[in-house]
Formats: sequence, structure tokens, C-alpha cells
Amino acid sequence: MKKFQIFGLVIIAIAIGIIISTAGDASTYVDFSKAQEMATEGDNESIHVVGTLKKNASGQIVEMEYDPQTDPNYFTFTLVDTKNVAKKVVYKSTKPQDFDKSEQVVVIGKMHNGTFAAEKILMKCPSKYENGKLETTEASASKS
Repeated sequence: MKKFQIFGLVIIAIAIGIIISTAGDASTYVDFSKAQEMATEGDNESIHVVGTLKKNASGQIVEMEYDPQTDPNYFTFTLVDTKNVAKKVVYKSTKPQDFDKSEQVVVIGKMHNGTFAAEKILMKCPSKYENGKLETTEASASKS
């Protein structure tokens, strides 16, 4: 074999190794029941849980605690997953900006003693453009 062919094979092997190592690191999306099961089995992998914030009948968020004067790096709330299972989430960092306005929340972390220890929080907030779009549609409909 020529040196060029050997060099090409080495580059391909390195690329395959990088792809395999990053694919093994990818987290999975699960519900709280599966997360608890994984924790019980000793699986220490970070996972994603998608859900909504627990709200009362009037639509206000309940079971959310954040007191920056006492501890600015301790934030807890209750998340309801896609199968309507509610669990307490503990996030050892500051409360994310506009957290109260989020429609959907994705927490990344691990189950620990019946609570979810979040390492990261991702939020889906309502789009600021949706209202404008509706108003434009209503305005053009009334002109017709």
C-alpha cells in the first residue's frame, strides 16, 4: 500500500472512533417512571425529561421554591411529565429568566432519592410573534 492510502485509512478510523464516542454520550428522552427505573438499576447516565410546570386551577404555578436571599443556587419546582407523573426537580443554580412564562420544560439530569437532580433546564416559551400573527389575521378578516 502507498503512504497516501495508509494515511487515508488512519483518518477514517479516527473519524469512526470520534463518532462512536460521541454517540455513546448522547442522552435519552424518558418519563419519570423510566428515570426512576434507570436509577434503581444503577444507570448513571444523564437523561432528558419533558414536561410542564404543575399549576393550580387558575393557571398559577404551584410547588415552586426559590429564595435568592437564603440560597441563590437552590431552585426547586414540580414537573409533570408526558404521562402525568409529577416529581420534584432540584436545580442547584439560579432560577432561569422567564421560567414562569415557559409552556414546556426539559430537564437534563438524573433521578436521586425520588427527586430529579437537574444539571440543565431548557424552556419552550410562548412566541412573542404569535399574538401579532393572530391580530393581523383578525384585522385582515374584518376588512374583507
